[in-house]
Amino acid sequence: MKRPNIKTLLIGALAGLTAALLAQGALKPSFFSVVLYAACAIPILLSGLAWGNAAATAAVVTASVVTFVSLGAVQSGFYVVALMLTLVAFVPAGWLSHLANLARPAAELGGPDNLLAWYPISDILLHLCVLVTIAVIVIGVVVGYGPETTDQMVDVLMSALQQQQPDFIPDPAVTAQTKSLVVLMLPALQSGMWVVMLFAAYYIATRIVAASGKGLRPREDFPSSLRMNRNSIFIFLAGLAACFFGGVPALVGATVIGSFGAGFMLSGFASLHFRTRGKDWRIPALILCYLGSMLMLLPALLILVLGLSDTRKAIALTPTKDADAPKQSDTKI
Repeated sequence: MKRPNIKTLLIGALAGLTAALLAQGALKPSFFSVVLYAACAIPILLSGLAWGNAAATAAVVTASVVTFVSLGAVQSGFYVVALMLTLVAFVPAGWLSHLANLARPAAELGGPDNLLAWYPISDILLHLCVLVTIAVIVIGVVVGYGPETTDQMVDVLMSALQQQQPDFIPDPAVTAQTKSLVVLMLPALQSGMWVVMLFAAYYIATRIVAASGKGLRPREDFPSSLRMNRNSIFIFLAGLAACFFGGVPALVGATVIGSFGAGFMLSGFASLHFRTRGKDWRIPALILCYLGSMLMLLPALLILVLGLSDTRKAIALTPTKDADAPKQSDTKI
């Protein structure tokens, strides 16, 4: 077994320190907090995509240790935040970089002998959805998330509305329905948000590494290759069915719907980009779709259905080192 290079470990440690600093900056209330949350995964992804698993491991360990130590020194309750950042940002970033660097001879899949087949982007997105789902569930268990937490939030909201509008009398039935809806919406929104932010970080990292010439994986055409794995549909439907059981199964199901729904929406937007190529109305149509999905529910559902209807696996192929042809292509399986 080849021992990791000290320089590689130092690069990973530096990337982990950068990720920890970005994450701590995101904890301070500001307009750029969301951007910093997404950006904290980029240094780990860059180290893993460019320098391999040893650098990614060093980055994840360093980022986790620095975050736990620094936040724990401020306030003991911040260990939960450190655990969240580790499970939801640092570990998935390291794992995504590992998967992106996986390749095997295309002949093992029935392809040409002189080509390498890289780990499909659809399976990378599937792993991301699973990791985020598990992380959000673990965090929910640690903090004791449940109706007791969200019911207080709804009660505070209703009290604030009554103070602003003295004539407002909340209907007990509507209040109860709101409470049952909010308790499921929060884990779904949180898991979906993390899937989108982490995949955006992965996309940015792949572009930076490709531009620098350090990346092992070839640059892929995301509009044509970014789709969800076919098996993801069954997981999504299982999460949807779990929501009807109530209690803990419903909370788990809502988390699954949020993370995998975000994955299908990403693939739906990629499919939309691919289908509108070469069209004169492409730019205004894409702008309307993005704005409509952020502001209204129906356009978002349509993008989700588009992602559900187009599930496949595209494998990037590149020539081996001893191959003569510098050709690169995508093969659907």
